[in-house]
Amino acid sequence: MSVDLATVKRVAHLARIAVSEDEANRMMGELNGILGFVEQLSEVNVDGVEAMTSVMPMAMKERQDAVTDGDKAADIVANAPVTDQNFFLVPKVVE
Repeated sequence: MSVDLATVKRVAHLARIAVSEDEANRMMGELNGILGFVEQLSEVNVDGVEAMTSVMPMAMKERQDAVTDGDKAADIVANAPVTDQNFFLVPKVVE
């Protein structure tokens, strides 16, 4: 896959980037180089290679998936000017 000058200008237009003719030509070469590198990566045989997220083996910390209310309702409304049964009271704004 290669990128032509029209594609570079279209992408620049969609990204709302102003590019001159020289810049578009330079970008075309750079984008084609990047795509060539990606094509080289697709040629690598990765059969039997396990996917990894880090070079060091790590285990994610897990916690029990339990729903709690936090028992912090009183702390949350402590600085509110007016509350009622741990709810914020606000003045009516719509009539």
